[in-house]
Amino acid sequence: MINRVVLVGRLTKDPELKYTQTGIAVTRFTLAVNRAFSNQSGEREADFISCVAWRKQAENIANYLRKGSLAGVDGRIQTGSFEGQDGKRVYTTEVVADSTQFLEPRGANTERSQAPSYGGGAPSYNAPMQDQGQGYNNQQSYQPSQQNMTRVDNDPFQPGGGPIEVTDDDLPF
Repeated sequence: MINRVVLVGRLTKDPELKYTQTGIAVTRFTLAVNRAFSNQSGEREADFISCVAWRKQAENIANYLRKGSLAGVDGRIQTGSFEGQDGKRVYTTEVVADSTQFLEPRGANTERSQAPSYGGGAPSYNAPMQDQGQGYNNQQSYQPSQQNMTRVDNDPFQPGGGPIEVTDDDLPF
């Protein structure tokens, strides 16, 4: 059986961190996910999907995401039920997040207007879920220096390296 869900959307409100009686962190949040098509009047509609995260992931979501934050969730669908206050059975469906990706830098949410649109393009970077002591803007990229670069004269993949000789014995099939 397969039960896998991948979502990219914006939080509809600030996540609220709670703890179970045994001290396990849990946060519930709702993602607004645009549909891939427009309705008859040309407007894009969104689905509002309930999600839950546990332990360190829940703490990170509560600390770093806010209303309107763009996030990616990889998880599974879980259903349940309970008896409501009126005595009727209430059925629930939610996505249990196995992994959450923060798809915007921390300050991007404050730069948008107060009423976020639940669509639009996403920046071209992913922020890791785990806090590794580096902010989004503190990550250094590796730039090799010329002194570390060595050229092999007989490398066939260098310009002017010549053709590559391949025999049938070299092929894996």
